[in-house]
Amino acid sequence: MTTISEAITTIKKAENDADKLIEDAKVKSTEKIEESRNNSKEIIVKSKEDALAEAEKLLFDAESNAKKEALRISNKTTEEVEKTKIVAMKKVEEAADLVVKSIL
Repeated sequence: MTTISEAITTIKKAENDADKLIEDAKVKSTEKIEESRNNSKEIIVKSKEDALAEAEKLLFDAESNAKKEALRISNKTTEEVEKTKIVAMKKVEEAADLVVKSIL
């Protein structure tokens, strides 16, 4: 009879141990899930910050390049205007000489 009693006691202890292991596993899995959620939130926040910083840098670079290009175009246009002005002034002088000669 003690053998059956010991067996029942052992079975009960094993059941209790199994229940305890199951409960511990549930607690650990809940903790891991929560930890993973927190980590993923941190990763998302960091990724957003990094993406925003990169976007700002790209925008700044694009604006800088656009300003440089605008300045280059402005300088080239100023040069062309000056060249045209010089040629036009020569034509005015020639026209004036022709008018004076035709009058005389």
